[in-house]
Amino acid sequence: MGPLELLGHPVRLRIVHALRGGRMLTTAELGELVPDISKATLYRHVDLLAGGGILEVAEERRVRGAVERRYRLRLDRASITPELAEQVTVDDHRQGFGVAVAALVAEFNAYLDRDGADPIADLAGYRQHAVWLSREELLQLIEGMRAAILPVLSNEAAPDRARYLLSPILFPVEEQSHSPAGERQNDVPQGEGETDVNH
Repeated sequence: MGPLELLGHPVRLRIVHALRGGRMLTTAELGELVPDISKATLYRHVDLLAGGGILEVAEERRVRGAVERRYRLRLDRASITPELAEQVTVDDHRQGFGVAVAALVAEFNAYLDRDGADPIADLAGYRQHAVWLSREELLQLIEGMRAAILPVLSNEAAPDRARYLLSPILFPVEEQSHSPAGERQNDVPQGEGETDVNH
């Protein structure tokens, strides 16, 4: 199984998310982070990720006659390289997006199911904006998002840090209009096209 296929499952994607930040976790500890996944399912997907080289055994020890393994993420294998991205088909994108959304919904539901979950106090949010961008404005937006996100991607797990799931999603929902600039401006009431559910 290649990286695209290995990462193309919501459970495996959630395991990868849980191990980011330099963490080393046993399968039992992973189970506490994804309590909605059965133990048998979790073990099966951990084995697949380890067999595919995305996880590696960081340490082993004997516990009551059994071998307990602590896993860590191999960062060089846990992402899609630019070379591999060039080979991704439209159907691969369709499947990958479905997997990403399924993982996102599962993580959000698991968060809401926790005792004491408080989206307002936790500053949980989900926003959707419909924006009009030229190619140059789109590239500026992407660069600005990268500049904000890249510095925190290398943060390691620490007692004063909580793990957040950040999922920027961006795609064109219409083909580029060839009508004169400003022609459609009055067709859309002010504020329409934006869904803001950020708490």
